[in-house]
Amino acid sequence: MKKKLFCLVLAAAVGMSLFAGCVDSEAAPEPTTTPAPAADGGNGGGESQDTLAVAAGKKVGVSMPTKDLQRWNQDGANMEEQLKAAGYEVDLQFASNDVATQVSQIETMINNGCDVLVIAAIEGDSLGTVLDLAKEKNIPVIAYDRLLMNSDAVSYYATFDNYMVGTKQGEYIRDRLDLDNAAGPFNLEITAGDPGDNNALFFYDGAMDVLRPYIESGKLVVKSGQIEFEKVATDKWDSANAQNRMDNIISAYYSDGTNIDACLCSNDSTALGVATSLGSNYKGTYPIITGQDCDIVNVKNMLEGKQSMSIFKDTRTLAGKVVEMVNAILSGSEPPINDTETYNNGVITVPSYLCEPVFADADNYKEILIDSGYYTEDQLA
Repeated sequence: MKKKLFCLVLAAAVGMSLFAGCVDSEAAPEPTTTPAPAADGGNGGGESQDTLAVAAGKKVGVSMPTKDLQRWNQDGANMEEQLKAAGYEVDLQFASNDVATQVSQIETMINNGCDVLVIAAIEGDSLGTVLDLAKEKNIPVIAYDRLLMNSDAVSYYATFDNYMVGTKQGEYIRDRLDLDNAAGPFNLEITAGDPGDNNALFFYDGAMDVLRPYIESGKLVVKSGQIEFEKVATDKWDSANAQNRMDNIISAYYSDGTNIDACLCSNDSTALGVATSLGSNYKGTYPIITGQDCDIVNVKNMLEGKQSMSIFKDTRTLAGKVVEMVNAILSGSEPPINDTETYNNGVITVPSYLCEPVFADADNYKEILIDSGYYTEDQLA
């Protein structure tokens, strides 16, 4: 797959600290769902009469992959809250990470008269038949955070700048190790995401475009030799899968106490697995560990020194942008789009809106996560 390069500007701001977090980790407490401020793309808690008129009598089907992971709980809750505030009836369903269940739920949404579908797929290329049904019934489909693949029934895509997510992870490792100045060499191990998730390759490409020159020069050494995406991918983003693979790497290459200087982990669930493995089997100096989503357990790990950073993608912002898309579609106007070239799903290039991520670490987490209202102090205690 070609390397994806793109630029974006996310207009209007509430301060860069409010833009942000995505993907999976573990089961979580009830999420905070305070709407994002209006300047950040959220509905701000108040709707115009024009918006309420558009929404009157309209139903939006929202399909989320699972209710067992914190990230999707928050996405679903934020989406439902903001759509209802805009005046829509909402049919929100969670598919328990089972493709057949998701297909059945979406088919039911179509047959029950949903006017727009918002779908975060379990597997991006698994919904072809039910997407064809939506197209037959002229129901617009918004792919939410995970691109729906190999279908011309996808109307729009709302996500974060996934290549930038990886870039920020790679830059964090580069800067923390001072790769441009330090002598090295430094040992790096890589844990990427689910090969069935189109986003996973964007995350990997963004990070590796930063780090690969240092690997090629010998400044970074991957002792396991596992570098290419197919070798470092983690099925279903599963923490146990990431832990088992890291157990094997430590046993084979680091059992003598050789240091691992950095672990590039594409998201928080893979980071959690790697951190668990390190805590059980590793004798060297604790490495830099990247992540993504700022899940509560991972933020706590950051505060305890068990994870270095996590990309924050504020799901309130993304939900707010989807509400804007739905309003525009149903009013016959042009939805907000800032990328028309990057996301080809194998059949069409899907018009997209990309929100900008930031990273949180132990130094800035209060500003990014608490001052923004995303979490409370008690949730992270």
